[in-house]
Amino acid sequence: MVHSLSLQDFLLRARVLKLYRQALRIARRAPDHAQDEVRQTIRQEIEKNRYCDDKQRIRFLLSEGLERVKDLDEMLDMQGH
Repeated sequence: MVHSLSLQDFLLRARVLKLYRQALRIARRAPDHAQDEVRQTIRQEIEKNRYCDDKQRIRFLLSEGLERVKDLDEMLDMQGH
C-alpha cells in the first residue's frame, strides 16, 4: 500500500527528518560516555510523536525541537566539545 502525502505533509516530514539528522550530528560531539544516552533520548523524542498528524502540533514540536538542538549545541560549545 502506497501512502501519498500532500505537499504540505511532505515538507513537514522533510523538516522533521532534517531536525533529526541535525540533532544526531550534534550528539556526536557529546562526550563519549554520554553519546549513547543523547542519541537514545533524541530517538525517543522523535518516536514519541511519530504518529502525530496534527499539523499545528507538528509545527510546535519542530520549533521546540529546534530550540532544544540549539541549546544542546551551545552547551557542548561551552564545554569545549
